[in-house]
Amino acid sequence: AGSVKTGKMPEGEKTRQCKQEEQQQKEEEQEGLIEFYGSYQELFQFFCSNTTIHGAIRLVCSKKNKMKTAFWSVLFFLTFGLMYWQFGILYREYFSYPVNLNLNLNSDRLTFPAVTLCTLNPYRYSAIRKKLDELDQITHQTLLDLYDYNMSLARSDWSTLSTRKRSSRSLLHHVQRHPLRRQKRDNLVNLPENSPSVDKNDWKIGFVLCSENNKDCFHQAYSSGVDAVREWYSFHYINILAQMPDAKALDESDFENFIYACRFNEATCDKANYTHFHHPLYGNCYTFNDNSSSLWTSSLPGINNGLSLVVRTEQNDFIPLLSTVTGARVMVHDQNEPAFMDDGGFNVRPGIETSISMRKEMTVRLGGSYSDCTEDGRDVPVQNLYSSRYTEQVCIRSCFQLNMVERCGCAYYFYPLPAGAEYCDYTKHIAWGYCYYKLLAEFKADVLGCFHKCRKPCKMTEYQLSAGYSRWPSAVSEDWVFYMLSQQNKYNITSKRNGVAKVNIFFEEWNYKTNGESPAFTVVTLLSQLGNQWSLWFGSSVLSVMELAELILDFIAITFILALRWFHSRQQPSPPGPPPNSHDNTAFQDEAPGLSAPHRFTVEAVVTMLPSYNSLEPREVGHE
Repeated sequence: AGSVKTGKMPEGEKTRQCKQEEQQQKEEEQEGLIEFYGSYQELFQFFCSNTTIHGAIRLVCSKKNKMKTAFWSVLFFLTFGLMYWQFGILYREYFSYPVNLNLNLNSDRLTFPAVTLCTLNPYRYSAIRKKLDELDQITHQTLLDLYDYNMSLARSDWSTLSTRKRSSRSLLHHVQRHPLRRQKRDNLVNLPENSPSVDKNDWKIGFVLCSENNKDCFHQAYSSGVDAVREWYSFHYINILAQMPDAKALDESDFENFIYACRFNEATCDKANYTHFHHPLYGNCYTFNDNSSSLWTSSLPGINNGLSLVVRTEQNDFIPLLSTVTGARVMVHDQNEPAFMDDGGFNVRPGIETSISMRKEMTVRLGGSYSDCTEDGRDVPVQNLYSSRYTEQVCIRSCFQLNMVERCGCAYYFYPLPAGAEYCDYTKHIAWGYCYYKLLAEFKADVLGCFHKCRKPCKMTEYQLSAGYSRWPSAVSEDWVFYMLSQQNKYNITSKRNGVAKVNIFFEEWNYKTNGESPAFTVVTLLSQLGNQWSLWFGSSVLSVMELAELILDFIAITFILALRWFHSRQQPSPPGPPPNSHDNTAFQDEAPGLSAPHRFTVEAVVTMLPSYNSLEPREVGHE
């Protein structure tokens, strides 16, 4: 073994050795381009000692006190768990796509809406007058048999009709196939012929609709005899209308005899301001301000700056079995939207002035992930059968009509006709009534899925209406008003007060309300909320998050390197050990300097004690 020099080192040698050690220490502390830690303990110790996340340093500084280390470890990971629980709540709220409702009041000149006015009574059109007379006489005999009621008719009596020769496809043949009859309330058993008189309250009235082979029948019963007669009459009336090859034969506009006066903004209306159409139940209908090329605009709010109409409400040559009310029906709707009078309309009473004030309201919904609304209906799996823009009611009626054509082989007369289809008529489709009422029951129960398929439009305009009523004309003015009407409009009705009505429609104010939606939880809001939670639980910033990401990446890298080393050690055999007396320095050089950064040692034949890193003074070795 070599001898150890114990004498004092010369001053120049001492200075030179110190400089070498400082240079060596600087080389050891110099960072490489890619440098990893030698163990998981070293990685976590470095992270906890240098991270800006609050509380992490307590895991290192209290390592000599195991109780404190355990306490801070539990507290640290519990805090992490609570924070990510809050993160989960925030993410769930974000992906639920909540919205804020924005209410705006706008002041501007308003475009006047479309106004549809109907006579409220189906007209006895000349093209179908003979068949209607025949149906009236059949109904007369039916009421006589069921209720002993003798209804007065203007045409020939039932005996004259019954003696007339009829073919197998006459109206009577089809009426007999769908008779109106009384039924017991309990079990709907048909009343036997020539039965003794019983209490009429113990019976229902209705009609039976059977399939084509008569194997299955559908009982359409009503607790009210009035409703039953109207529905039964309406069923046969629709069949008569459907037999008309040309719908233009029913286009008998009688504008002058229905509307006596029309003014808008103190100016007289003319024929260019309205369009006419026929409704099977509401008769002749007239839509004002439906021409998109010249729409009315209200210059001022108030009753004098709207639409004013004087209408005739007398029932002349109408169908009393189909309509049991008198007056007119009015509906306010947006342009390019069909007038569904049975949904949004209301009746105008005879002898009354009805003043209707309007408030416009627009609704704008967010589409996409925020709601299931549709922009224009193109993404709705239902064909639009109406020549108008998409609305929810347009879609629902189109859906029912398409199912009607598919299931029953014909189209319902109340709705538009699809391409290649024809309207239902029991002279061609014997059991269409049975199919229709069965399908209608499925439609109302949403078995057809129409209410699910048809979505709300993302943008829609509605008008909130409020009405006021007053007697018109008044008792002191009715004489001269009726005299003027008789001179100008040939108004010669006996019951004058029940023959006319007045309607005023106007904007209540210029302001209109817009209900809009905006995202309540955007990406910016989400990041802000996440940052708030991170700062609350750990008092750190975005850079602290990057430090945590760096820790995860380093952990993965160390795991990969250690696994790779273990794999190589299994593949290669271990080298033989050195001789016992051999002084081999390779044991100090096998360690990877980039992994564990060990201290370097200088081994010489003459061993000299190195100075400590804590002091630049060399350690003195005294002689004994």
